[in-house]
Amino acid sequence: MIVGKHIIAELYGVPKELISHEREVKEIVESVVRDAGLTKVGSNYKQFEPHGVTGVVLIAESHISLHTWPEYGLVNLDIFTCGDTRKTDKAFELFLERFRPESYRHYVLDRG
Repeated sequence: MIVGKHIIAELYGVPKELISHEREVKEIVESVVRDAGLTKVGSNYKQFEPHGVTGVVLIAESHISLHTWPEYGLVNLDIFTCGDTRKTDKAFELFLERFRPESYRHYVLDRG
């Protein structure tokens, strides 16, 4: 029995201007949650100096978390949802569209 899907991803070659500051990262993450049809419960973000962001969004379906390294063009991303696993795939597709990585590596785990 599968109760959820978990995607763990590393996005490479992400434009620095998209991942350096909390405002831009939060805007992307929150729009992905909304557009993937996920149910936001709460979120928290941390701005690092001189740049870089970490964030987590608690969703009714589970969570989304990420950490950015603008100096490397790197985003580490974690998406876990239970219920309708198509929402996990949709969220990942939206992150790829909005962060525009040159390449990525990801792992998909069926949970349950």
